[in-house]
Amino acid sequence: MRSFVRFHFSLPLQTLNPTEPNARLRSPWPFSLLTQAASISSLKVAWRKDRLLDSAIERDKRWRLCARVVREVLNEPGHAIPLRYLEKRRERLRLPVKVKTFLCRYPNLFDLYPDRVKPKTEPVPFLRPSPRLHSFLALEASLRARHEPLVLAKLCKLLMMSRDKVIPAEKLLNVKRDFGFPDDLLTSLVPKYPHLLRLVGSPGEGKSFLELVSWNEEYAKSVIEQRADEEGRLTGIRMRPNFTVRLPPGFYLKKEMREWVRDWLELPYVSPYADASGLHPASPEMEKRMVGVLHEVLSLSLLRRVAVPVLGKFYEEYRFSNAFANTFTRHSGIFYVSLKGGIKTAMLREAYDQGELVDRDPLLEISDKFAEMMEDGYNEYMERLRTKREAMQKDLELMAKRNAELSEDESSEKL
Repeated sequence: MRSFVRFHFSLPLQTLNPTEPNARLRSPWPFSLLTQAASISSLKVAWRKDRLLDSAIERDKRWRLCARVVREVLNEPGHAIPLRYLEKRRERLRLPVKVKTFLCRYPNLFDLYPDRVKPKTEPVPFLRPSPRLHSFLALEASLRARHEPLVLAKLCKLLMMSRDKVIPAEKLLNVKRDFGFPDDLLTSLVPKYPHLLRLVGSPGEGKSFLELVSWNEEYAKSVIEQRADEEGRLTGIRMRPNFTVRLPPGFYLKKEMREWVRDWLELPYVSPYADASGLHPASPEMEKRMVGVLHEVLSLSLLRRVAVPVLGKFYEEYRFSNAFANTFTRHSGIFYVSLKGGIKTAMLREAYDQGELVDRDPLLEISDKFAEMMEDGYNEYMERLRTKREAMQKDLELMAKRNAELSEDESSEKL
């Protein structure tokens, strides 16, 4: 059984005065505690490797590579590309083998056919999607249509957490794969919901912004708040929202840091959707708010993990401090930073169990179907290899038998 540490506190619910500004953010805790927390928050926790969480990043590496190659072909006019052109892009695609080797390993992805690059030139091998890939693309379109309300909620939530309820469109397009947004997000989804979203600026010039038109209270509740509400319904006791802290086996905090974590967890939860303009940048409440935003952003991502440099691009929109990356190690019971692949990736600990993603996003059904298709193709390749090796083995055995018979005949003739 996996061992972990949970910090739970039975604290009195705060009485709010709705007439006061930032009522949700007022703290019942004495100033001495807040001052102590603010000073200790600069303490650092040593990073420690978590092999199980690292393995989660490695596990789907092969399918991410395949997806890059598929997107490269689908982005071409007519969804076709000369084989030699794709070979020249190997380095950019980070493809470790030749394209022909890749095609052999995944034979159900593309069809090879002859065509001319220019008129009056000799035909060369071209690639185009196979019938199997076309079937997957149709399935993907169906699944995206089914899960569109989820995608819309994610997009609105990202805007609602931002300082001015507006985010540069380019930044959202850069993270579309992290959150499961469609490639044509700005042209297909946004225009369908003018009462919620508005694209302003010049999209063609890269100076466009996605703006929140109206506030949807149904979206303004974080995963942590939803969890507290659900526990309250099950127990009949009003639960106070707070983070779940799970330290991996063998991971211990120093006494000073352990006490700080305890005191910090006792502070009221600050919703990432609440107005934070009245919080001091160095206050423990701002730290609570920043952890809440990071937790919510990771909870909205497909795999409950996002590269730290990608998160850093939103530091202005989400009021992150310049040293926001230290938050992940300072709160090692909530987050983990993996160094796999030569890039820092922030992961949500509670979303994983023994390195397996247990908090699965419904949009992962698409990648699961893609992985299933790729696995079928790879199994076909391995079966061909096995059949070829068995045939070669039989040929070798037959040759050895014939050589043995010839040797016996030669020996008989000499006698």
